[in-house]
Amino acid sequence: MTQNILILPGDGIGPEIVAEATRLLNALKDRFGLAVELEEAPIGGAGYDAAGKPLPDETLALARAADAILLGAVGGPRYDQLAWELRPERGLLAIRSELALFSNLRPAILYPQLASASALKPEIVGGLDIMILRELTGGAYFGKPRGIQTREDGVREGFNTIIYSEPEIERIVRSGFEIAMKRDRRLCSVDKANVLEVSQLWREVAERVAKEYPEVALSHMYVDNAAMQLVRAPKQFDVIVTENMFGDILSDAAAMLTGSIGMLPSASLDAGGKGMYEPIHGSAPDIAGQGVANPLATLLSVAMMLRYTLNEEAQAARVEAAVGRVLDQGLRTADIWTEGCRKVGTREMGEAVVAALAD
Repeated sequence: MTQNILILPGDGIGPEIVAEATRLLNALKDRFGLAVELEEAPIGGAGYDAAGKPLPDETLALARAADAILLGAVGGPRYDQLAWELRPERGLLAIRSELALFSNLRPAILYPQLASASALKPEIVGGLDIMILRELTGGAYFGKPRGIQTREDGVREGFNTIIYSEPEIERIVRSGFEIAMKRDRRLCSVDKANVLEVSQLWREVAERVAKEYPEVALSHMYVDNAAMQLVRAPKQFDVIVTENMFGDILSDAAAMLTGSIGMLPSASLDAGGKGMYEPIHGSAPDIAGQGVANPLATLLSVAMMLRYTLNEEAQAARVEAAVGRVLDQGLRTADIWTEGCRKVGTREMGEAVVAALAD
């Protein structure tokens, strides 16, 4: 059965890196029988330029109909003066909300060829392979009441609400167990249950769901300790599941263990496994149009899409192996270049990965 992929190039370097992902998908179609059809639509600043808002109605309709979505990046300085609701980033938040993409998967994988690019010693990060699941649609970022107000004594104060319902906790924790079942079957739930009531409920729900997954070893860790352990001994983790704000912070910290955010893909999934896939880096307007952006995070996002939404494990492994071969050949974009390697641009790196695809 043919599956439909919606391509959202977005802004900045987005169109450049997504062009290489499209090249890759077409190669998988033509050479290895991947049954997909591709369609493209604007989002972010491009959406505003095309339709006057960052998530055009037509783009949303196409996203609802698609089996999977691939996003480049959104944002840029030319849109900074727009009203808040019209800024490119609002399009990204809106599509996540409209499609109920609550489960954010952020792998932190260090390719052995890039061990020297990490700020940590190779013996600490060599062989690193962590998956962080971040709840994406709840917690302090979305909780109400929120705002800034002036008290009776004239002092201004800001306030936010961290709130999670039991079903919201259960669905992200269950997603964590399902991912752990496909990996090393170890799940660490990160919370702040010694201080926050919402974390106490989180831990209670995690323990209840764990009874349905006896094959998975569940552990708990306070978020401050988890941050320290990610730097001290990151390879102790297999899968981490946590709430929105904690996940936002921990996943960025884990990203830098790998040496470059230009290597890291991500996925945002709904309850049925439909997802939007994107590199974790931004639109990098300072290098947009120069042909020097690293496309590997986007190509690895394609691999995640093949694995988690399209159920094409062999194709996903084929892409990941091709990336490894290209790194073995010594090809590097500027962000991961070191002495002795050959510096290449966006297109040459994308073409090299396509050429390295094998049976």
